[in-house]
Amino acid sequence: MRHVLGLECTICGRQYQVGETSYVCPDHGNDGILDVVYDYSRIRGEFPCASLAMNRELSIWRYMPLLPVMPETARDLARGTILETVGWTPLIDASRLAAHLGLKQVWVKDDGRLPTASLKDRASVIAVVKARELGFDTVTAASTGNAGAALAGLCAAVGQRSVIFVPRTAPQAKIAQLLVFGASVLLIDGTYDDAFDVCLQAGAEFGWYNRNTGYNPYMSEGKKTAAYEICEQLQWQAPDAIFVPVGDGCILGGIHKGLRDLLSLGWIDRMPRLIGVQAQGSAALADAWERGLDALDMRPIEARTVADSICAGLPRDRIKALRAVRDTNGAFVRVSDDEIVAAIPALARACGVFAEPAAAAAHAGLCKAAVDGLVKYDESVVVLATGSGLKDIRIAIQSVKQPPVVSPDLASVRRAMQIFYS
Repeated sequence: MRHVLGLECTICGRQYQVGETSYVCPDHGNDGILDVVYDYSRIRGEFPCASLAMNRELSIWRYMPLLPVMPETARDLARGTILETVGWTPLIDASRLAAHLGLKQVWVKDDGRLPTASLKDRASVIAVVKARELGFDTVTAASTGNAGAALAGLCAAVGQRSVIFVPRTAPQAKIAQLLVFGASVLLIDGTYDDAFDVCLQAGAEFGWYNRNTGYNPYMSEGKKTAAYEICEQLQWQAPDAIFVPVGDGCILGGIHKGLRDLLSLGWIDRMPRLIGVQAQGSAALADAWERGLDALDMRPIEARTVADSICAGLPRDRIKALRAVRDTNGAFVRVSDDEIVAAIPALARACGVFAEPAAAAAHAGLCKAAVDGLVKYDESVVVLATGSGLKDIRIAIQSVKQPPVVSPDLASVRRAMQIFYS
């Protein structure tokens, strides 16, 4: 934590010392999202980029000086647990996918490989460490499933209690993860936004540590590590564009923060364009960007999409998300549910990444952007696949044709194979 200078309000710019405010800027209530501010000059002197080449720690902890945790607490808590394995997911060279889209270079960052099978492990591991630092025995979150599963799994690994608020419509596979990990699960008869609001109230009432990104400023600091890894895996040559699936805007804001860190340190020499991909039925941020709205002028919408992980009526991290796109000369792209579902097998067959609907949305967005000329042939592109397809088997099955049923004899097999090769 010695490299953290404090916290800065994204609305008014007021700065706070660490511990002066728990979550948000008091002058703006729950909208007063904070940014963690680092001493980059000190980090440059103590943590040169070249030192990473010798670092054998293939997790987010390789970037410890750029994380808002006490190193001793983090390492002691993580030792021998799945907390040691969060991060350093593969960046896959998707050359066949690139060729199909008429692009020179596409990579897929597969965060479905993380311990609980989604990028949300990156934020949840920071939450678990911060809760231990601050003396909380219970951590809470609102979730459509992935953030809750990440929190439940990592809490289980270190004997921490978790309370998760989830819409009752969340996919059963995600609810199953929560229950198996031993979380106290409350199924909310309402939307994700309803779950978020009651989670804030309950956390304050019962004295629980709140993991919600778009409220707790430290969660973006975990998510930003995906940007560090992308750039390091590309030998510190930043890509031209990164496609990010967007609901609440938390991942998009986190990726932007990571890139800002790297640019401030001089580890990359340019800022990639950030392309936020939203489902048509949950496109509040795309609408605000197109209309030139300020984040605080946005109003809730009735959000509906098969991609539950990016379904949000009023994105909680809308300030950081809009800033990420506007500051990088990026864009928002809308994709239909049919395009999202079709992207699941397309991505899997092109590069072997099995993505849940929200993660596949990033690929669907790239497909649309390639057709519309939003990306050029000679540009390098990264697609951020944020969660495993095993998170939502029901939609995955809908995305493909069902296999034929055959008798257990060679003649039946021969007839069936004609279907596949015809």
